Amino acid sequence: MKFSCSQLSLSKAVNTVSKAISSRTTIPILKGILFELNGNTLKLTSSNLDLTIETTIEVQGTEDGRLIVDSKLFSEIVRRLPNSMVSLSSDENGSLKLQCLGSDYSFVCFPADEYPSTGTVEEIASISLVKKEFCELIKRTSFAASIDEKKGIIIGCLMDFSPYKLEMVALDGFRMSIASMELEEAGIEAKIVIPARMLADISKLLSESDGDEKLVLSIDEKKMQIVCDDTVIIARMLIGDFINYKGIIPKEHKTRFIASRSELQGSLERASLFAKEGQNNLIKFTVADGRVQISSRSEEGNVNEQVLCETEGEGLTIGFNSKYIIEVLKAVDDEEIVFDLIDSTSCCLVKPTEGDRYLFFILPVRIMSA
Repeated sequence: MKFSCSQLSLSKAVNTVSKAISSRTTIPILKGILFELNGNTLKLTSSNLDLTIETTIEVQGTEDGRLIVDSKLFSEIVRRLPNSMVSLSSDENGSLKLQCLGSDYSFVCFPADEYPSTGTVEEIASISLVKKEFCELIKRTSFAASIDEKKGIIIGCLMDFSPYKLEMVALDGFRMSIASMELEEAGIEAKIVIPARMLADISKLLSESDGDEKLVLSIDEKKMQIVCDDTVIIARMLIGDFINYKGIIPKEHKTRFIASRSELQGSLERASLFAKEGQNNLIKFTVADGRVQISSRSEEGNVNEQVLCETEGEGLTIGFNSKYIIEVLKAVDDEEIVFDLIDSTSCCLVKPTEGDRYLFFILPVRIMSA
């Protein structure tokens, strides 16, 4: 294999595929990047068997070939090279030589034939999505999924495709997030579950490129594939039935307040400094007379914050894990948001002032009487 290209394009491609490499893998070859040169097209592939990322760049190729190079060392070297042309070539001893201006490196490589097959998506259905809106959906849901691998299916986000709508859902037993986007076409009718951490990584990768371009999402019985520009992402689905989440959403409320998201977030972040993790990061909301009072106390002191808001219905005092409320506020960018409450032991719903783009469901923390 022999080719030359710019340091910038090579570094960007290596950084892209490296996101699929797990530091915890026990398979040495999966710590590497597969290089495949065909003419003037270089394809780079990495995988942890659950997530596979492929990307291609145009190079000046003179000799086709395939090899695997260690991701960590190679990416660190390429990232630190000057912004100039880079020449790479392999030899009969299985080494990859890199030259850039006055720098010369040699990397020991794995034979490409030993790289495990990551499979392809045998497309059952596909649909075109606006990348920015898809990433926004992931942002509003993935944080609410369980991080406990023993919890099974709820470490993932449900993606519910129906005609002209995609709804994404995540929950962990203490909170739930639901977000939706309208679709321009009806290409898929299916329910799939993808690990939330994997979706978060996919969102970060997609967000690295500017613009509102579209991506193509395809599925088969076991995998989801996303194609965006010159990059292909293949993610393995979780198998199982997701929880019937629609049956647990309250249909009524007795107390409501509408507050400035940024003011509420600022007050909560300050009040949470007094909340203790061993006490479920407890903060109290007291809603009455056009304001919500936020309070917390610990051995170090106590805090009372007041946020002016629109209130309706009965006055109420309710406790929450401050982390759960703050994460919700960070997941949206509306100027104002609505909190619907029933009583101090029933869940709270957070939603927009108009429409149904998102809905957050948060269980309260029981407040011990003095």
